[in-house]
Amino acid sequence: MAEYPLPKFHFEVDWGGTRIGFTEVTGLDKQAEVIEYREGSSRVFSKIKMPGLQKYSNITMKRGTFQGQTDFYDWLKTVDKLGNVDRRDITIKLLNEKHEPVFTWKALQAFPTKVQASDLKADGNEVAIETLEIAHEGLSLVK
Repeated sequence: MAEYPLPKFHFEVDWGGTRIGFTEVTGLDKQAEVIEYREGSSRVFSKIKMPGLQKYSNITMKRGTFQGQTDFYDWLKTVDKLGNVDRRDITIKLLNEKHEPVFTWKALQAFPTKVQASDLKADGNEVAIETLEIAHEGLSLVK
């Protein structure tokens, strides 16, 4: 039987036991910053490179706008003037055809940085989409 790459359209997002449907999730990346070093007495005329601090992109999630659902805005309101905020762990699962998780990413200590309402157009024929951008303190692939 041939193996095929996984489709990316079947996924679910969970935070604190609440499953929320999204049309798009981006920013699931992690990288190590590079530290360059060269000792003054080195006979090699180049720097050595070492892994440094881990760096994570913000995660952006988009979903349709529904009447009465203001949970993104309510979460953003928890950010106070002193920088305190309601932090949540977010779980994102890529599912197979049997609705079982194949890959699971966990974003730790996430908090909202931006909520954006849909553009409004009098001559448009699209669904209103709202966007939530979150920052987090770590992204791991859970097996």
